[in-house]
Order: sequence, then C-alpha cells, then structure tokens
Amino acid sequence: MHRRLFLLSGLALTACSATPPSPSAPVQPLTLEQAFVGRKTGNGVFRVWLTGDERRFTAHLNGRLSRGNSRLTVVEDFIYEDGQKDRLTWVFNRQGPDRWTGRREDTVGEATVVERNGEIRLAYLADFKSPSGVTRLGFQDVIYRPKSGLVVNDAVVSRAGIPVGSVRFEIRG
Repeated sequence: MHRRLFLLSGLALTACSATPPSPSAPVQPLTLEQAFVGRKTGNGVFRVWLTGDERRFTAHLNGRLSRGNSRLTVVEDFIYEDGQKDRLTWVFNRQGPDRWTGRREDTVGEATVVERNGEIRLAYLADFKSPSGVTRLGFQDVIYRPKSGLVVNDAVVSRAGIPVGSVRFEIRG
C-alpha cells in the first residue's frame, strides 16, 4: 500500500513540473536561428492534463534574420483542427551570446530565450485564444533537435502559476 501511495505521489509531482525536462536521448546542437530561419511546417498538439482534452494544429513558419543577424522575425500561420486560423509573429532580439528576448502579438511582457547545451529554453506569458475565449497562460518551452533531424518543441503550460497542460510541436525543415 505504501509503495502504491509513493508511486502516485511521484507521478503527481512529475505532472506538476513547471519546466519540461531536457531530452534524454542525444541531440544535435541547435540555435534559435537554426530552428526558425527559413520556411518550415510542423504539427502539434495541446493537451490539458486534468481532462485529457487535446487540440491539434498545423503551423507554417517563415523566419528571417535582419539588423546584422541581431533580429529574428518568425511569422507563424496556425490552422487548428476545428478550423480556427491564427497568424502570430515573433520578433526576437539578440541580447548577447546565447540570449534573446522576444515578443508576439499575444505575449504579456517579454519572452526570454537561452541557448545552452544544444537546446533552447523559451519562457513567456501569452493570452491564448480558443473557441471558449481568451486565457492567460504561461509557457516553458524546451526546443531541441533529436538525431531524426526534426526540431521538437516541448512545453509545459501553466495557468495562474499552476501547470495544467503541455504542447508538443514537431517542425520539419
């Protein structure tokens, strides 16, 4: 009985983690520019942990560098399985080696980006639109490139500081 309780407690703590773990398999080094410059397409799913609900989407990305490679603009065209479409544009500004800040139409304040150990960590708040309205959500992303060559973006999503879901987005070049 104690063993089962311990296992359930461990699972609950894992589910509450506010930051996605680094990938366990070896990854190829990745920078923000490598991940997002050029035209790319990806598929993703947003999962709500409590209910098990999922919302699938496809996104077409178009990224370009400017201002002496110190500004990265990424236009994201989202198409959700329910037919909703959104266009959002990230503008990232290099702050120094391996560091960026960014904004998008739906972000609250600035996003922070750190490139370290071959992966990218992105953290931000956003007002997320859905058929039921607008919800302020926190995102903690880890972006990496496994040996398959895809770019994978795993995120833990929180509401009012409490982890409530996840996003997995796989991008093809």
